[in-house]
Amino acid sequence: MTADAGAAPGACVFCAIVAGTAPSQRVWEDGTCVALRDINPQAPVHVLVVPRAHIATVDGLSPHPDIAGSLMAVAADGARREGIDHLGYRVVVNQGSHGGQTVGHVHLHVLGGRRFRWPPG
Repeated sequence: MTADAGAAPGACVFCAIVAGTAPSQRVWEDGTCVALRDINPQAPVHVLVVPRAHIATVDGLSPHPDIAGSLMAVAADGARREGIDHLGYRVVVNQGSHGGQTVGHVHLHVLGGRRFRWPPG
C-alpha cells in the first residue's frame, strides 16, 4: 500500500515488516497501523507505531488525516495495553535527518516504563 512515493517501498524496512517479509515482534495492529517492539529500545517499553501505507515523513501525513489519527489512537491504545498509561508515557516522531529520522517511513515511538526528563536529549 503506497500513500506517497517518498522512498521506494521495495527498499523500505517498515514496508517489508508490514508485508510480513521482514522479521519483527508485533505487539498489536489494526487495519491502518502496525505496532512493534523497537530493536534498540530506549526505555523499558519502546514500541514503534507504523502506518501500513508508505508515507515517508510527517509532512506526507497532511493529505491523510485519517492515518495521522490512527497513528495516535494506536499509540494510546498500545500504552494502555502495555500498562504505561496510568503513570505517563512519551510519543515521539523524528522528522528528517536533523530530527533523528533514520527510516524513510513515518512512525511514532511510544516510550514508557520510566520517568523522562525535559528537555529531551
